[in-house]
Amino acid sequence: MNKKLYTRLSAVLFVGALLSGCGKKGDQFFQLRDRGGIDGAIWSNEGAIQYHLNEAYDVIMPQFAYELFPAGTNREIHFASDENYWSATNANARKAIGVNGTLTANDIRYVGFKYQGANYGDNVYFDIARCNNGIKYIPEGTIPYESKRRFLGQYYALRAMAYLDLTKIYGGMPLVLEPQNPDNLNLSGRASAREMFVQIVKDCDSAMANLQGVTWTDGTERGKLTRTAAAALKGKALLLWASPQFNPRDNSSHPYDPSRWQVAFDACKAAYEIALGDGKSLMANYASIFTTEGNANTEAIIVRSYSASVAKRGHNVESRCRPLSAGGSPADNYYASTYLMNAYTMKDGTPITESNSGYDPVLFWKDRDPRFEASIAYNGATWNLGGSTNRKQWTYNNAIGETGTRGVYCKKFTTPDLANSAVPYSNDFGGSGMDWIELRLPEVMLNYAEAALEVGNMGIAKEMVTKIRQRAGIMAGANEYGLALATTVEQMRDLILNERMVEFAFEGKRTEDLRRTRRYHLLSGLMTSPIVVLNGTNDAQRNALKAQLERVVNPATGAMYRDQLNLNNKDTLQKYFSYGVGQPASTGGFNVLPEYYFYGLSNFFLYSSPLLEQTIGWDGGNFDPLR
Repeated sequence: MNKKLYTRLSAVLFVGALLSGCGKKGDQFFQLRDRGGIDGAIWSNEGAIQYHLNEAYDVIMPQFAYELFPAGTNREIHFASDENYWSATNANARKAIGVNGTLTANDIRYVGFKYQGANYGDNVYFDIARCNNGIKYIPEGTIPYESKRRFLGQYYALRAMAYLDLTKIYGGMPLVLEPQNPDNLNLSGRASAREMFVQIVKDCDSAMANLQGVTWTDGTERGKLTRTAAAALKGKALLLWASPQFNPRDNSSHPYDPSRWQVAFDACKAAYEIALGDGKSLMANYASIFTTEGNANTEAIIVRSYSASVAKRGHNVESRCRPLSAGGSPADNYYASTYLMNAYTMKDGTPITESNSGYDPVLFWKDRDPRFEASIAYNGATWNLGGSTNRKQWTYNNAIGETGTRGVYCKKFTTPDLANSAVPYSNDFGGSGMDWIELRLPEVMLNYAEAALEVGNMGIAKEMVTKIRQRAGIMAGANEYGLALATTVEQMRDLILNERMVEFAFEGKRTEDLRRTRRYHLLSGLMTSPIVVLNGTNDAQRNALKAQLERVVNPATGAMYRDQLNLNNKDTLQKYFSYGVGQPASTGGFNVLPEYYFYGLSNFFLYSSPLLEQTIGWDGGNFDPLR
C-alpha cells in the first residue's frame, strides 16, 4: 500500500519534504518521520533542527491533565480516579474505575489509533520516531559540538518520557531506537519491562550528560528540558520499577526484589541534590505555584509553556475552573470528590479521622491544611476573581448567577486578576495562558521520601514530608506536623500516598499513584461530591430563604444579605444551609479490575505487527508484563 506524503519540515532557510515510502500497512505504525525522505542538510542547520525538535515537544510534552483528550484517543481512562466527580460522569473514565461498565482492550488507545503522528495523541511511536531521527542524525551534521549536545540532551529526555508513559500503561512494549523505513526495518515483539527501564534510564543518563552545564533563557526558551528534569525523570522511572506495580510483594511467579529500592533511592537522592544545586526550592506560597511563571517559579522542573496571545498556544482551564458568575463554564474535571476533600488534614497535620482532630463535618473547611483553602472554593468562601476584592463564592443550589448543583470549585488553576470577559479561550486566543507544570520539586521530594522509607530510612522520609507541610503552612502542633502519628512503615506509606493526593490535587497524578502502588483495585464505596442545599421542608420555604439571602443591601456595591453572614458560626450556617453529597446517575461502587495495572493492546495496534502479543488477562493474551 502506498503511504501518504506526510508533511513538510520548514525552518529559517530551509524547506524539505518528507515521504515515508512504501511497505505493508502493518509496518506503518513504526515508520514515520524517518531519514529516508528528509534532506540530510537539516541536521546541519540549527533552525531546522529546532523546528523539528519543537514538533517533538508538541506531541510528547504532557498538557494540562484534564484539559485535552483528543477525540478517539480515549486518554480519559488514564486519569480516572477517586479525585473528582468527572471520573464517574465521563463515559470512558467511569468504566476505568468500574462504577458503570468495564474496559475492553479496544478502549485502550494510548499508544495510538492512527497511522500518522501530526497531532498530540495520534501515535506514540511517531512521536518516538522524531526523537530517533534527532539522536541518529544530529551527530552526522556539521553544527558546533555544544549545539549538538543541547539538542541531543532534549531528544534523549523526550524519548525517555515517551517510553516511560508507555511502560507504566502497558508494561513491556516494542523498543524502537533507530529510524525505521521500508529499506531498514528492525522490528521485534514486546520487550520485557526490565529492558524498557534499562533503556529509559540510559536515555535519562544521556540527557543528563549532554545537558550538563546547559542553561536556558527565560521567555523564548522556557519549557526546554534540563539536566535537573532528566535526573527527576530517572528517579521517577526507577521508583516505578521498584514499586508494587512492577515489583509486587505477593506474586510467587515474580519474586519481590528489594534491591530495586536501593537503586531508586540513589537516583531519587541524586535528583533532589541536583535540583537544589540548580537553584530549585519550594515556593513560599502554595497558592501561587501555578500563577508564577518563568524563573520566578523556583520549584517548576518540567513545564509546558502556554500563551493567551499566541495563536493556538492557549487552553480553556480558567473557564473550566471558574464559576458562571466570574465568566466561567465549570467542568466536572475540577469538581472535587469527597475522597479528595477528606484527604486534607487539619491545620496541625492530624487526619480528620482521628478522634481528637477537632474536625467538624458541618464546618468542614475550618482549621484545615491551608492547601484546602488554596485549592477549594466552598459555599461562602472568599474567592477573588475578575480583579475583585472580598468576593464571596456561593455554591448552594440555584444560587443567583450560578448554574448546577456543584458544592465546591477548584481555585488552583485560576488567575484572580484576569477579567471575566477574558476568561474563555476561543478562536485560538484568550484564557489565562497559564503554563502547565508537569513535574515540580515536591514530586522529587516525595519520590525521595518513598524510596527512603523502603530502604529503612524513616528519618529522610519524614524530613521530606515535613518540609512540604511546613511550606503548606501546617503547624507543628503536638504531633510534629502529623508525622508522629506514623510509627510504622505501613502507616508512613499511607501518609505519603495521602500527601501526594493533597499536594498534587487536580494535577492528574492520582491515577498513576494508585496503579504504581497497586491500590487502584482497593478503591471502594461510591463516588460522591459535596452539594449545598437551602433549608426548608418545601419549595415555598426554600424560595423565601433564597429571596432573603439574595436581597441587595448595598445598591452601590451590589452586596447581598448573604455576604454579611458569618458562616464560621455553626448556628448561622445551619439556619440557612444543609450539606450533603451528590452521586452521578447510573453509577455503583468502585470496581477496578486487577488487570487494569497493565492494559491490553487494541486491535489497531496489535494487528500492526505479527510479532506482538496480547497482555495476559486481556482477550486470551499470553504476554506477561512482569516477565
